[in-house]
Amino acid sequence: MGDDEVRAAIQRHWSASDAGDFDAEDELYSDSAILEYPQSGERIRGRNNIRSSRMAQPSKKRFTLRRILGSGEMWVSELLFTYDAQPVHVVSIMEFAGGKVARETQYFGDPFAPGASRARWVEMM
Repeated sequence: MGDDEVRAAIQRHWSASDAGDFDAEDELYSDSAILEYPQSGERIRGRNNIRSSRMAQPSKKRFTLRRILGSGEMWVSELLFTYDAQPVHVVSIMEFAGGKVARETQYFGDPFAPGASRARWVEMM
């Protein structure tokens, strides 16, 4: 798969995630894919287990893709996940092998108030 095809596949993945389309969401993963959440210390092995864990998530989820960067076998997505109306910034690192995700690592960051000490240099987004 070329870079343009991988980028399109990742975009389809996040669109499917936002729509709650589990069939389309897990097309990107190899059967033996590994998903890791370093902050909670969790590792999920296998596409079927990844799918099952996502289907069991009770929260109402929304996914807003901010950007995708990468080439070859390494791709990074920046997203805003919203769980039950609570926003969380997410970085997803996907490692590809044979045109499928072999490993994904997701990092989650809660929003925080801007620091008053740097206010004069800051432009709010």
